[in-house]
Amino acid sequence: MRSGSRISDLKYKLMTIELLNLAKNYYTYRELAQIIGLPETVLSRYVKGHVLPTIDRAQNINRTLQKIMRLEGEIQQRIRFDDTGYFDNTKLISDTLLLERAVQHAVNAFAGMRITKILAAAVDGVPLAALLAHRLGVGLVIAKKQREVGVREFIEEVYIPSKTAIMVSLYVPRDAFRKGDCVLIVDDVIDSGETQIALTRIVQKAKSEVTGMYALVGMGSDWKNRIEAVTHCPVEIVLQVGKKPLQEV
Repeated sequence: MRSGSRISDLKYKLMTIELLNLAKNYYTYRELAQIIGLPETVLSRYVKGHVLPTIDRAQNINRTLQKIMRLEGEIQQRIRFDDTGYFDNTKLISDTLLLERAVQHAVNAFAGMRITKILAAAVDGVPLAALLAHRLGVGLVIAKKQREVGVREFIEEVYIPSKTAIMVSLYVPRDAFRKGDCVLIVDDVIDSGETQIALTRIVQKAKSEVTGMYALVGMGSDWKNRIEAVTHCPVEIVLQVGKKPLQEV
């Protein structure tokens, strides 16, 4: 698939095989055969790359595995809040197998949409964003809170996080985007939505377009109206949790 092109049937088949490989970490061939309704020998040939499924069969395998692997439940199990209302996201961003499953989920969610760049704010959203950019074969752009030596020109966006009196700046090299890029914004958590809005404005300053947003966890719903006031792009959240006086650490 060329960078930025829509997902072809071949690409979809290959992504389905990757999901089947991920499922092999949780289920035996016998269990998968019963779940999917295909012989073990057929599934084995798919996993080993000896043959590709038809597009109809790939779609059936994909839909079935997405249901039984329950990414939402896996993320829920990894979130533990302390007495002060904070939660440790380490078990989300350090579990590469979980992130691979999230990548597959994101690919399915945005299938058919043109994406030429992945954008994330440093630092916690970067592992997921890097894996997704690699899977899609597109460039990764990381917005940082400091200017780096050696980069002559930046796109800067300044914002004030809610419930603080601190101004935060995000910087992206000016040549990170090309005019007309279609950008998917990726993060581990969307809470207030202010970071995502700042990233959106960076994309807009670069004369590019936000294709969508993707995150593992969405906190409450207040962020939805804030983001919609800036962009009407689709936002895909794996796990939505009720709004509490909670933050991540």
